[in-house]
Amino acid sequence: MSTISTSAIQNLDEVSRKEIMQFVEAEQSKSKVQSSIHNFTDMCFKKCNKDKPITSGSLDGQEEACLRNCLNRFLDTNIKVVEALQGR
Repeated sequence: MSTISTSAIQNLDEVSRKEIMQFVEAEQSKSKVQSSIHNFTDMCFKKCNKDKPITSGSLDGQEEACLRNCLNRFLDTNIKVVEALQGR
């Protein structure tokens, strides 16, 4: 991926600079979400499949329930954090 020089951005009109900054912020937000999902998936998979060899391409009922519960707790926690940050 190439980088844009500061001088190139400064040569743009105000509207274009704002659009680029909004795009960059949106991409950074997407990257953070993807990173969180990756870390969450890794954590839950390790928690729910601890010391169990992978024997098939699908989850058994116990593994699926564990992953679902882990996901729900993760989402509940994130919702509470966002609410607290918003001052609810």
